[in-house]
This record gives sequence, structure tokens and C-alpha cells, in this order.
Amino acid sequence: MRVLVIGRGGREHAIVWALSKSPKISKLFCAPGNGGIAGLAECVPITELQFEEISTFAKEQAIDLVMVAPDDPLAAGLVDHLESKGIEAFGPRANAAIIEGSKVFMKELLKKYNIPTAAYETFDAYEPALAYLRSQKAPIVIKADGLAAGKGVTVAQTMEEAEAALRDIMVDQVFGKSGASVVIEEFLTGQEMSLLAFVDGSTVRLMVPSQDHKPVFDNDKGPNTGGMGTYSPLPHIPESIVQEALVNIVQPTADAMVKEGRPFKGVLYAGLILTPNGVKTIEFNARFGDPETQVILPRLKTDLLDIFLAIKNGTLAEQPIEWSEDAAVCVIVASGGYPGPYPKGLPITGLENVQDSLVFHAGTTLENGQIVTNGGRVLGITGIGKDIVEARQKAYADADRIHFDGKHYRTDIAMKALK
Repeated sequence: MRVLVIGRGGREHAIVWALSKSPKISKLFCAPGNGGIAGLAECVPITELQFEEISTFAKEQAIDLVMVAPDDPLAAGLVDHLESKGIEAFGPRANAAIIEGSKVFMKELLKKYNIPTAAYETFDAYEPALAYLRSQKAPIVIKADGLAAGKGVTVAQTMEEAEAALRDIMVDQVFGKSGASVVIEEFLTGQEMSLLAFVDGSTVRLMVPSQDHKPVFDNDKGPNTGGMGTYSPLPHIPESIVQEALVNIVQPTADAMVKEGRPFKGVLYAGLILTPNGVKTIEFNARFGDPETQVILPRLKTDLLDIFLAIKNGTLAEQPIEWSEDAAVCVIVASGGYPGPYPKGLPITGLENVQDSLVFHAGTTLENGQIVTNGGRVLGITGIGKDIVEARQKAYADADRIHFDGKHYRTDIAMKALK
């Protein structure tokens, strides 16, 4: 098969890496790709929202399957567009991807079907939102309704911070149309868990659980990012909790989407929190997580393409899926200044010195044969080991072998599993 992956980040590098192992794939493309992906697939200079160019390329190259990885093109309907042109595509259609594209839709779906989540209110005007906010207590969570590159959520520790976040979203419109509506929700405390699932409508097959680290600095300090590191498995979270999440949250959500006439076919990501009152939903995403994918796919023993095709064919229930017992820890190496402004184009050295880890490129590009920085999250260094301790040691040892000006990373990834 000839396969095209859409996207350019660390998640897409991990997907391309996994697909590159499939004996069923004769040619792999990625649009637009990045400096690391270029070593595994032919990168094509077409961006994620150039729908006509993507479909034209797919036709010209006789692509058998287009795998749409990022949130923006899914929410904007790339899968629908490709299917309308007779091109096979993997990922949810726009009417199902709305579970990520609109936090208001997601919260109201969960409320309608009694799926556990934080208490909340939604607003599409600033003054009533502000009045409601002032009736609440901090900490409190403010969320822009639409997609905001993982940055539309503020966990405000003070009312001043909450009011500033609301003003940024609704008055200053820092996220554009994504902030036309907001969700204001209660702050929940507890361990967080990312639980991804392969879904073909009604059949849900969980992937191995993982845990992300959103704040930029150690000990969960500083502003939220797209994710500074992940690990899997979660030895400190019992299997009974995972099953509770499946039975009470993930399966009912897939069933609810079918009932709503929006069957979800693709990868459904549940961001969960383990509260004293049971597992609750923080968010749903309509695709592989980043950087969760960088620890989940290295543990997958089954051919990823076979799973994609089973979802396409509605035969996921019959598809065997095997996972490795190994542990994986991913440390994100970021640009100085991230998640604020940061420089680009800085040369990266030491990649050839990596010994024991997988290096997934997130924000890199190839310039005159030299890999240079091209994003906030630059690289994901994934160590694999017999347990978290070994995987962690490998990831950090290799993170230290790579250099570029201003690089920084958290030093406490996966420590929650070892306390």
C-alpha cells in the first residue's frame, strides 16, 4: 500500500515510525513532515489545511490511505473532503471530530448521557461569563471553546488570573474565533491519566494508559504547554481504575456519539482525572495525543496499519492487538522561552550520539543538510526499558547527548510512578 500521513510533529514522527515497520506498505509519504520524518518517509511540501492540494497529490500518487493525524484538519473536515473525492482516509469525520473541536459540545454531550465530568457553565458573551466567574472560588478552570493548539486552557490559581484568562479569550480574542464561547468549570484534584482508544463506532479497544506532564517546569510549575513528557505504563494506577474509565466514560461516549448520528471512527483520546469521587473526564481529543503517542506506539507489537484498516472496515472487534510489557518514558526537549516566544533555526548537534532511545522530531526542519530547531517542542526522547526506572535513565542520558542553544526540559518526568 501507498500511505500518506498528514502532520509535522512528534506524534506524526511516531506514527510514521510505526507504519514504516509494516510489510504491507510499499511507499510512505508525509505532508509536510519534519527533519526527522524525512529519514523514514518522503516529505511533501503541502500543509495540513491545503485540502485541494492534499487530494490532488493523493490522486496523482495513487495513495491507498491518507492518515490524518492533527486536530485542525480533522475538525475542519479533511476526512470528509477526501472521502468525497473517493480517497480512503483514516480519522473521524468533522461531525465526530467536534468532540475535540468544541469543548461546549463535549461538555453538553457528557451532561446529556450522564458521563462523569467536572461541573461547568458555558458562555458566549463576556459580561455574563465574568459575572458567573466572580460568583465562584479559585482555583478554577477557564477553557476557550475551540482548538487553540493545546493552549486554550487556563488552570487559574487566583481570581485575578481567572479574570485575566477570560479577558484574553473573550475580549482580546487571543485565540480568535476559538474563544467566541468559553467553558468555566470546577477545578478537580487528583492524578491525571491519558487513556487512548481505537474506536470503529461502537467497538472500543483501549491502548495502554499513559500520563502527560503539561506545565513547563518541574513539580508542575509554570504555564501549561502542549506536553513536556509522558510515560507508560502507570504502575501506581490499578487496572481496576482503567476498567472503570472504560465502562463509565470511554465506551458510553462512543455509544453516545453513535446515538447522536456522529459515529466516531479513529483514535479517541480521553483525558481523565482520578478524583476521590471516581474517575472523571477532563477532555476528549479526536486523535492520537502528543506526546502520549511517543510512548504508546513503541509498546505496540501489532502492525498499526492492520488496526487502521480494521477500523475502516468496521472489524475492530476481531482484530488482535498486542502490547509489550516494556516501559517507555518520553522527555520533551524544548526551545528556550517555550511556551512563550522562542527562536527558530538553531543548529541541533549530538543526534548521532544517541545510544539507547528513539528520537521523535517535533519542531525541526532540514536546512542545507543540517537539522535545526523549528518549534517550541523540538524533540521527544523516548527511552524503552524493562521498567520505568530503566526507561527513564535511558531517555535522560540521551537527552543530555543532544545540544542546541537554550534547550530545556523537565527533570521529573515519570517520577510520580516512582514515589
